Amino acid sequence: RLTFFALVALQHRGQESTGIATADGKKIDVYARMGLVSQVFKEESLGSLIGNIAIGHNRYSTRGSSQECNVQPIIVGKGSNTIAIAHNGNIINAEHLYEELSGQGFTFYSSTDTEVIANLIISSHEKTWVDKIKYAMRRLQGAYSLTVLTKNTLFGVRDHFGVRPLCLGMIDRSWVIASETCALDHIDAHFVREVKPGEIVSITRNGIQSF
Repeated sequence: RLTFFALVALQHRGQESTGIATADGKKIDVYARMGLVSQVFKEESLGSLIGNIAIGHNRYSTRGSSQECNVQPIIVGKGSNTIAIAHNGNIINAEHLYEELSGQGFTFYSSTDTEVIANLIISSHEKTWVDKIKYAMRRLQGAYSLTVLTKNTLFGVRDHFGVRPLCLGMIDRSWVIASETCALDHIDAHFVREVKPGEIVSITRNGIQSF
């Protein structure tokens, strides 16, 4: 519900579609549809999302057409190698990476560069999620901010140039990541700082780390 109210405050970020993904330590669930936040989410859909971590997204079309398959957040991967991702920005080498990943056997179900980013993270042979994200960041060209959700961790990622906004806040003793501070205001969270250009922020039940 906190994510829902934050998305209402961020409705100006996109009116095409909206979605929320949650994690409970065992699995990731997602509910994402075409339409405005207030149209997509009702008590039943919010109640179906179980967990103590969530990411949300409002979309307007950049790369990828206005279709249900392109609604975010998206879930990519299998088993322990599963993530949900929400993305703001444009990847200029997405077509090249798409062809490379397709050649490696990765299947794509959308036409967005968000799925390219997600599969690039999944494709890394690094052992930790932080190192997998670092690998993807070295390969990506363009401007982007990301929220990435695993079964027990929330990541905030900002490109090396810091073109797209991303900020950190706190509500009670919990951390919040948002593209604009108006989302923090709407859920009574207070602004802490901007995520730095090139920074990866990792948030677990044990606290926050910066890479």
